[in-house]
Amino acid sequence: MDIQKIIDELVTKVTGNSDLLKKLTADPAAMIKQLIGIDVDADQVKQIIEGVTKALGGNVGDVIKEGSGILDKIKGFFGKN
Repeated sequence: MDIQKIIDELVTKVTGNSDLLKKLTADPAAMIKQLIGIDVDADQVKQIIEGVTKALGGNVGDVIKEGSGILDKIKGFFGKN
């Protein structure tokens, strides 16, 4: 599985779409499946979300400002704080 390709595709799909970004933040595995069409395991989700977060950088904007940063959510999703 090409993680970087998945990251690139997700970045393209969520850039400028705060609704999709919020859904990705809320339930990363489900949104990856919905947007990309593949199932990923917990380690892959973590890698993908870290890559998307890095790629979007400041573009994540309001989602992070609202305290629902993607990495914080993913850590909580896997019970790792």
